[in-house]
Amino acid sequence: MDSVRPTSGASRRTGSLLALALTAAVLVPGLTPATAGGAGTAPAGAPLVEVVVTSTSQGIAAVADAVRAAGGTVLDALPLAGGVSAELPAGAVLAPSFAVAGNAPITLASSKVASPGREATAVREALGLGAPAGQGAGVLIAVVDTGVADVPDLAGRLEHVDVSDSWQDGEPRDAYGHGTFVAGVAAGDGSSGSGRYAGVAPGARVLDVRVADQQGRTDLVTVLLGLQVAADARADVVNLSLSSGSPLPYQLDPLTVALTSLWRSGTVVVVPTGNDGPRRGSVSSPGSDPTLLTVGALDERATADRSDDAVPDFSGRGPAPQDVAKPELVAPGTSLVSLRAPGSAVDLANPGSVLDDAYFRGSGTSFATAAVSGAAAVLLAGRPDLEPDQVKALVRGTAYSAKGLRQDRDAGSGGLDLTAALAAGAPAAAAPDDDAPPADDAQAWHAFLQALADDDRAAAAAAWDRLSPASHKWAARTWASHKWASHKWASDQGWPSHKWAGSDGSAQEWELRRWAAYRWASHKWAADSFVSHKWASHKWAGEDWASHKWASHKWAASWS
Repeated sequence: MDSVRPTSGASRRTGSLLALALTAAVLVPGLTPATAGGAGTAPAGAPLVEVVVTSTSQGIAAVADAVRAAGGTVLDALPLAGGVSAELPAGAVLAPSFAVAGNAPITLASSKVASPGREATAVREALGLGAPAGQGAGVLIAVVDTGVADVPDLAGRLEHVDVSDSWQDGEPRDAYGHGTFVAGVAAGDGSSGSGRYAGVAPGARVLDVRVADQQGRTDLVTVLLGLQVAADARADVVNLSLSSGSPLPYQLDPLTVALTSLWRSGTVVVVPTGNDGPRRGSVSSPGSDPTLLTVGALDERATADRSDDAVPDFSGRGPAPQDVAKPELVAPGTSLVSLRAPGSAVDLANPGSVLDDAYFRGSGTSFATAAVSGAAAVLLAGRPDLEPDQVKALVRGTAYSAKGLRQDRDAGSGGLDLTAALAAGAPAAAAPDDDAPPADDAQAWHAFLQALADDDRAAAAAAWDRLSPASHKWAARTWASHKWASHKWASDQGWPSHKWAGSDGSAQEWELRRWAAYRWASHKWAADSFVSHKWASHKWAGEDWASHKWASHKWAASWS
């Protein structure tokens, strides 16, 4: 099958991320903030803008109805993200309970990095795994990337699905060259090189989900459709070696919402920190999502001695936005050897990186991510009942430390040690999902959210009072989980009366602008940045962000 366009399904995301009800969801030029609880159509003849519209408080059918009511056209259902892709007229208005994100283009390109004299690294050797012996058999790894070439090292274990609508008969399955390399690190069997350059899980099956064209270009909607293919195929592991640079907080970014949905459905999702290090706080989306398994790169100095291992400068450093501790761990990603995609853009541009005709050398957190995806497949092959949170706990709990891996924000828990993870006992199952309020209070929560959207102080306070003590505790625990918890605005100590009301009993402290900015989000994204016209046009869907942010280290890789 060469093209898949999902058109139906229900969102698997169970959480109730209340930020959606607190923020006018206007993220593309020409769309203007909704009035309280309101919606409306744009002027006749307004130009169309392609967007992703989502909501975690309403179903996909309601999202589609809102798009049509605003004069738009629904294009694709995006169940994982809890919404749809659509065309909306510029100037259309949606109610605050709907988040609208521009379909930002992603131009996928890798920069050349010279490493003269640097010895190439075989990933199995770097991890101390020995000769390949079919590890990972029975596990399906979805590589959502630029495509995967039909090469001998993946023969009999590779299936192709194209959602880019760009592949044509006779052209390489991976015309760009990145996805083939990723698949080789995760699951190549090394048959073209006597096993030396085999991947971590040489027995695993690979689902090639191509989301990019011949130049490596894609966009948000296409990636979301590719993730839906992986979900429908019931992939055990999803590798997305993409660093999007999205400015949205993880609670609202359609990409991280979709990936978190996959995780909660039982799929291990592995993503990179990105290649914007060594600056502190350089981890980008989707690696910023606390649920996902985020991986940085490790430089093992081409030696078997782990004491000299370090994090290379290019690897993104934590913490991620909203003070999320990232990465989880690091894995080999410097001068790594994997599969070559003959005739691809990367292959033609970097002839000096070819090894033994069938292989290629590259560096980047893309490939460290693939190593951990392979490790997850090996763990699942032996213990298929492991939940994603348990897989994450295993690789973190058994990671090794070294002098160059001690900074949590650089290396997380340390370096990947798959042998130790295989020998360790299974961690306890994860606690029940803490992202949703008590179900018994569903009606009161709905009234509370609606009152917030309508800017009705009295109704919101009354709805808050009707919530159970368990819901109050859930709000305090969930909403106050980062550094701004010190404000204690969501505590059980009279939050509505002390935090919502100003000296006049209603005005300044209640204002949604201040409430959202200073109480919900520490970096003021919910007010001063998130809904302003300037932020929407220049930071999210404007030419500057699209060309410079998503087009710099897109697939988190370089070719040495």
